[in-house]
This record gives sequence, structure tokens and C-alpha cells, in this order.
Amino acid sequence: MRHSFDTLAIHAGREDLPELGVHALPLDLSTTNPMSDPEQGGESLGSMAMGAKPGDGGSVYARLHNPTVARFESALARLEGAEESVAFGSGMAALTALLMAAKQRGGHMVAVRPMYGSADHLIASGLLGMEVSWSAPDEISSHIRPDTSLIYVETPANPTLKLLDVEAVVKQAKGIPVAVDATFATPVLLRPIAHGATLVLHSATKFLGGHGDVIAGVIATNGEWATLLRQMRVVTGALLHPLGGYLLHRGLSTLPIRVRAAQEVARILAKRLAEHPAIEKVFYPELPGCDPEGLVGRQMKGPGSLLSFEMKGGYPAACELLRSVKLATPAVSLGSVDTLIQHPASMTHRVVAPEAKLAAGITDSLVRLSVGLEDPEDLWADLAGALDRAAAAR
Repeated sequence: MRHSFDTLAIHAGREDLPELGVHALPLDLSTTNPMSDPEQGGESLGSMAMGAKPGDGGSVYARLHNPTVARFESALARLEGAEESVAFGSGMAALTALLMAAKQRGGHMVAVRPMYGSADHLIASGLLGMEVSWSAPDEISSHIRPDTSLIYVETPANPTLKLLDVEAVVKQAKGIPVAVDATFATPVLLRPIAHGATLVLHSATKFLGGHGDVIAGVIATNGEWATLLRQMRVVTGALLHPLGGYLLHRGLSTLPIRVRAAQEVARILAKRLAEHPAIEKVFYPELPGCDPEGLVGRQMKGPGSLLSFEMKGGYPAACELLRSVKLATPAVSLGSVDTLIQHPASMTHRVVAPEAKLAAGITDSLVRLSVGLEDPEDLWADLAGALDRAAAAR
């Protein structure tokens, strides 16, 4: 039977629980596993070291496979409409594995800014042996070379909420795998594979976990890429702890409700912020001029719960705002049940080259807001009061 997304969010990866005689998800914390047959165990270990799933010899060792993590991977793959997914100890570990896997196929990639600051830093550094060509969204095809093995984009982009047309990117890629960081959207609002992407990356720390208590990354893709990614995870030891897998799988159950509820709060705040005299401009996909290609409704099912805005008064005003909020938490990260506010230029994107920040629209006056599930009136009272104090200080 074909189930809706919301039903899958609750039941995917739990199909065998009645057979096991349990209702809550099981948690396997074993670091090593008994092998009744050494020959079969050795064969299983050897195949998993090359990225395969466990054979008849069992899981052998938690760096190779863990059933709790595998349950989460299965569930996330179904939500993304992917064949498989592979989970990692962080979003950056996932990106590292992706770049290492792509390097096996060619030493060049094309990437579009803006993106998460640490991702930008890793890609630009060339530390993993990948040469990058930075491209405008509509010029990707002109940067493709014979050794290009990956196109990497992020939508909505961090921190400016810029949207990219995934189908247009895939068309320009001319068969080269396209990887989309869809952390801001989650599969609730965007499923890039349905639009032709090969890989979807999430910092699972954010919305998938949703409660600020787990660090993780995950990539949903096809079986061939999943095998490569598992191989990279084995050799680098970038495994996700079973407790993290358990918390993420549990978090999927409420993911649709959390994302949609936070989105409704963000819609209210975005409109009010756009009218506040202390703010120069608000970036939110549903506001006029922020979605020129009409991707919300066509590609995305909603604008999401992230927004950013430029303060009048520049950096000093932005700093004063962060000092003045009482309910919103001044902190990096996003996608939690509580509201987080931060200054990208000096925090999440501090490691990005100054000229790259400027070109991507990451100014010293830009503030990013990850809207949580608080009452919108309480949040607005906090933000409006802080904005007034920042304006008075200016």
C-alpha cells in the first residue's frame, strides 16, 4: 500500500516492530558482535569494508554497521524517495565522504555559492584533492570539464535563503551527478531526487533531529553511490553513534508537524520584520522579490522557517540586536524547536573568504533567524523590543 509522507514519517523503518514484539524503537549500543562462523564473519567484514551491507556473517563491528543507524537510514531514504541513505557522525563528515567518493571519478567539481560556511571552506580549501569551479546558477554548464565528477548546490541557500531550480541545475549538469544540500527545506518541503538530483545531503543535526541534542549528517542517493559512501565512512571512521541514529529516527515522526508549524510562525515574523523601521531588507522566499522563479509551490511545498534580514546601522546594530534578545537564543545551528538567531558573517560564515562572502550577499549587517515553535506573539515582542533597543543605540 502506498502511504502519504506524514504516515511514512511515523512508520518507515518500523515495519518489523510487531514481529519483534516491541512498540518503541530498539537501541543497539554494541560496539562488536559475536561471529558464530569465523569464515562467514570474515567474508561479511571484507564486503562491508568495501561499502556493502552485512552478509550472513552479521554486523561484526559497529564502525561497519549498526542496526539502529540502519533503521534511520532506511526511513530517511523512503522520505526522500531514494534507494538508500548513509548516515554520518556530522554533516561535515557526510560532505567529506561525498567529496572523497566523487574524487574516485574525477578531480573537479562545480559549486554554487552561497552555502553553509564550513562547506564552503572545505570545498574551497582543496584539502581533499578536489579542484572547484565556483559558478553562477545559470553558468554551470560552462564550467564542466572532462574530469568534472560532481555538481554541488544548496537550496534554500545558507544564509540568504536564495532558491535554486534543481531541474535547471540537473539539465545544465549534462549527466554529471548533482548533489543538493536541502538541510533548510527537509524532505517535508523539497525532495530533490524527484527533480533529478542524484544525492541529497542533510545536516541531520538541524531539522531531522530537531531538538538540539544530536550531531549527525546523512546523504540519500542510489545504491551505487550509497556503496561508495559507506566505503568512505568505514575507512574514515565517520560513523554515527547508535544513540544519534535512535534520536534521529524518533525525530522523523514529528518532522512534518514541526516543519509546518515553524513555517507558519516564520510567515508572521517575516511580514512584521519587513515593516520594521530598523530593518533594511528581509530575505524570505514568500516575500515579494525573494522568489523570482516561482519555485515555492512548484519545487518547494512552502517557504520554510528560516529567514534573514539586513539591519540598518550595519554590524554594530546587528551585534546590539543579538545582545538584546531574551527569548530567541543567540547561537549557531538551526531547525530546533526553539528560535535561534545569529550573525553569519562573524559566526557560521567566518571562515569564508571576505570576497566570497561579499559576492554571496553575506554582509556585516545580515542576521539569520531560525524560527522555532514558540508563540509568534511572544517571539515578536522579543524581536521588536530588541530591534527598538538596537535602533536606539544606533
